[in-house]
Amino acid sequence: MKIEKSKDPFFWLTVFCSSVVVGFILLPLVQMTVQPSFQDLKETLQDQSVRRSIWLSIYTSGLAALISFTFGTPFAYLLARKDFPGKRFVESIIDLPIMIPHPIVGIAILGLAGKNHWLGHLMHQVGIQIMGTVTGIVAVLTFVGLPFYVNTAKAGFEAIPVRLENVSRSLGASLTGTFLRVTFPLAWRSMLLGIIMCCARAISEFGAVVIVAYHPMIAPVMIYERFTAYGPKYSQPVAVWLMLISLVLFLLLRIFSVSKENQT
Repeated sequence: MKIEKSKDPFFWLTVFCSSVVVGFILLPLVQMTVQPSFQDLKETLQDQSVRRSIWLSIYTSGLAALISFTFGTPFAYLLARKDFPGKRFVESIIDLPIMIPHPIVGIAILGLAGKNHWLGHLMHQVGIQIMGTVTGIVAVLTFVGLPFYVNTAKAGFEAIPVRLENVSRSLGASLTGTFLRVTFPLAWRSMLLGIIMCCARAISEFGAVVIVAYHPMIAPVMIYERFTAYGPKYSQPVAVWLMLISLVLFLLLRIFSVSKENQT
């Protein structure tokens, strides 16, 4: 018996809900994108302070992703391959930056970097400043972006059969050699996806950054300042440029996600 799914009420419910969700996301973004004229966008990009803030956002987000890759890769591998007491608790800690309000992140980092804390005192002695510096911005962006890298890389490592690593070890390869010659080549797409996700999350951060470093000004902070001082007209062009950068990152994410699926 042939079932006509298109006439099923639930089918039309899914179509309606899908349209509502897509419209809810697209309408305000499209409206914001088309409101500034091409001339407004051009003049905004010619503004040296705008270019500096956008570049600073890209630069600091890239550094945060690089730090996450450097320290997060061995950690993600450990979580993927080893079971140990308190593992679920550790994984919950990794996810905390995703859940807690981000102004709390800024306040917590400032408290840690203050002269009254031993670590902050040590940092001041060696000349490391957090408040109002690029270093502070990178620290905040790494904090909020790290969970995205670790979780994505961990999923990639878990997808690799352990037997392949065991074969490599049985042939005399060290753990380091096995990781570099077997695990890394098989998991590099997951790590690249993690880097892109970390960078995309970091580039959009505002709440924690504005507490730690209002200046130097990254793009989200500049958008906020222009909106509060001059209204939507002067903040929208900067927002459009930042949104286009975010769109490029997510397009790369989708491209590499499809590439990864085709390889499996």
